[in-house]
Amino acid sequence: MKRLGLILLMQCLFVHSFAQFSISGKVMSESGEELVGASLVLSGTYMGTSADVDGTYRFKKVKAGDYTLRVSYMGYEAQSLSLKVTKDIVRDVTLAPLDILAEEVIVSATRAGAKTPVAVFDLNREDIESQASGQDIPYLLGLSPSVVTSSEAGTGIGYSALRIRGTDPSRINVTVNGVPLNDSESQGTFWVNMPDFASSVDNVQIQRGVGTSTNGAAAFGATINFQTETFNADPYAEVQSLIGSFGTNKNSVKAGTGLIDGKFTVDARYSKLNSDGYVDYAFVDHESYFISAAYYTEKSIIKANIISGDQRTGISWWGNPNPEEDRRYNPAGEYTDEFGNKQYYKDQTDNYFQDHYQVFYSSQVNPFTNLNVGLHYTAGEGYYEQYKEDESYADYGLDKVILGDQTLEETDLIRRKWLDNDFYGATFSLNYNRNKLDASFGGAWNKYDGDHFGEIIWMRNAGNTEKDHEWYSNVGEKTDFNVFGKLNYQLTKKLNVYGDLQYRRINYEMSGQDDDLITLDQTHEYDFFNPKMGLFYELAQNQETYFSFGTGHREPTRTNFKEAIKKDIIVLPKSETLYDYELGYKYSATKVAFGVNLYYMYYRDQLVPTGEKNNVGNSIMTNVDKSYRAGIEFVGGVKIFNNLNWDFNFTLSSNKIKDYVEYSTYYDEEWNESEEAKYLGTTNIAYSPETMGSSILAYKPGQVLKFSLITKYVGKQYFDNTSSEDRKIDAYLVNNLRADLTLKESFFSKINLFVQVNNLLDDKYSNNGYGGNWYEQGVEKTWEYYYPQAGINLMTGLTLTF
Repeated sequence: MKRLGLILLMQCLFVHSFAQFSISGKVMSESGEELVGASLVLSGTYMGTSADVDGTYRFKKVKAGDYTLRVSYMGYEAQSLSLKVTKDIVRDVTLAPLDILAEEVIVSATRAGAKTPVAVFDLNREDIESQASGQDIPYLLGLSPSVVTSSEAGTGIGYSALRIRGTDPSRINVTVNGVPLNDSESQGTFWVNMPDFASSVDNVQIQRGVGTSTNGAAAFGATINFQTETFNADPYAEVQSLIGSFGTNKNSVKAGTGLIDGKFTVDARYSKLNSDGYVDYAFVDHESYFISAAYYTEKSIIKANIISGDQRTGISWWGNPNPEEDRRYNPAGEYTDEFGNKQYYKDQTDNYFQDHYQVFYSSQVNPFTNLNVGLHYTAGEGYYEQYKEDESYADYGLDKVILGDQTLEETDLIRRKWLDNDFYGATFSLNYNRNKLDASFGGAWNKYDGDHFGEIIWMRNAGNTEKDHEWYSNVGEKTDFNVFGKLNYQLTKKLNVYGDLQYRRINYEMSGQDDDLITLDQTHEYDFFNPKMGLFYELAQNQETYFSFGTGHREPTRTNFKEAIKKDIIVLPKSETLYDYELGYKYSATKVAFGVNLYYMYYRDQLVPTGEKNNVGNSIMTNVDKSYRAGIEFVGGVKIFNNLNWDFNFTLSSNKIKDYVEYSTYYDEEWNESEEAKYLGTTNIAYSPETMGSSILAYKPGQVLKFSLITKYVGKQYFDNTSSEDRKIDAYLVNNLRADLTLKESFFSKINLFVQVNNLLDDKYSNNGYGGNWYEQGVEKTWEYYYPQAGINLMTGLTLTF
């Protein structure tokens, strides 16, 4: 009998441990209306769902245990319900309307929803805080699917960038609260001008591929949508201090008033960041601040933001021609004095100040409709300073200098290239969400006015040239208008259909002389129509699939037009077209979740990098007739034990140019120079690795301590389009180890201490490079530069929250 009792007890324990139950119910408002699309997340699992057309929800195959059910819906107070699951549970949820209008309405028109059929990755405030380590935004997002980061200074601080699916920054649309952030002329985003911006970000959404329609620059491979500090009901203060290798230190202070008189809030941050950089002379001296003030009522919001950045950064654009000899070598600022000794000009710097002003008004027209209007203005001014050796007077429009019986044709000089620009405009959206229909109508009008000019502030032999002589001046003016309409309709209980139409018009004018004294006078106009459509289907409660097709168009950049003019035969660059196909599947359960996304991005007239740089470090591009990117992205998470989680992603892709023709410089036996074409057939697109992935293995031995092993792998990348093994960035695998200690004390609401060891195994690698080739008597020669990254290094930080 004892043996039988023991067997029965073991069977009961087994059944209790492995039995699976369901949690179901209905989500309603206090007035009894079904809240279709309400978000439900079962904490401690990978399971999430949304309320159906009748407001019902259901979680299947939930293992026995204690859980928290989090329920949210725009315009209503979120609820967290504690559930002890030992049997099937039916739990209805009633949400109360917020006393104030929710801030999500500001960005909702430019974001993908839970049932939008696109490849999307979201990070909330908790994700951002857990990954922040003092590095710039690209490194904060670097563990997201299909993302590759690069750093010129070797530390992820200063000049840093990211690519998504091999797509460079000038093809990635970036918005902050729905306001375009991309520079209008280069179409890139310069994170160096926004120091410690991550400390004021509440959440981020990354859409891969064409994505959904948004404002500003072309979404030609990805979009990144930031929302800054949102509503904080309670007052708070936070002090943070970080120190690390290479003289790195960051200090910041944040504070918020909480809700005053039920209507007002003010949030503010100030940050100061310094670093010597891993690369010689790639120092960072940055400061920034953020101020946000808002007035809330039950049905409206008026909000104003100021985002300010002031940066002084040592130039490190040019890379390293021989990292095997000296990984920290930086050629920028190097010159030879009159005695033949090598010297460095230590003011070889980039200096830029930028202020972003944003004002938003949001109003709830009725319980299902909200209207949003935004005004923005960005003022930027700055220069980069260079010491130039043996420069020709003629290149600066100057006469030769006569000293006695000598006629000088060259001189050493120090110059500054200035940019003084203004960017302003308006955004709007009208959003409707009721029952089966979620629709948006929105758009933006933006104007950019940029003055480019250069000054000579010193010359070794100046002759009659005045100090601060201006040798060139030109103006770029660009107007960008777009309007879009989106709808997501629940056709059946399981099927959603999605449609999205965007019209975009661009007018771009350049006038004046460039730095090489070539006249830039030209005007370009474009009208783009970008349709998108898709299907979202719920296969089962924990399985969903989607398919989408979208079209994107993109105009050439200022650099593309400039470089065309400088050719012997002027061939102006063409606009580009992208046809994007996406097919995805997602599965979620208590202990495991994964998603698979297949994509095929077919381009016409894509502008691809040649591998060469112009005189300010921008890539020189050329149109290719046909090219494509095709790949599979896998995202997954496994709860191995209750205190051990593994989250990971990897991408496999093929990125090809069809019928590629290489144009190179040839020298014959007499050293006569010519430009010749060589047909190479199908080649790899530059800077597009075929394999990449990341992993976070997190272990929590208790409530206050967490250890994370963070791994990033990037396969080899060619930095021109010839697929030559002589011109590539080698594959690399980098591991970081992080420990977080989080305490809650009576005086502090939270104390967080982290220690992160970067590049744990001290790998010697580069994550970016450039170069090209030429031919001597039929023999191919290669030139290349690389950006070596720091070896093992340390960052530690302490955050005190009051």
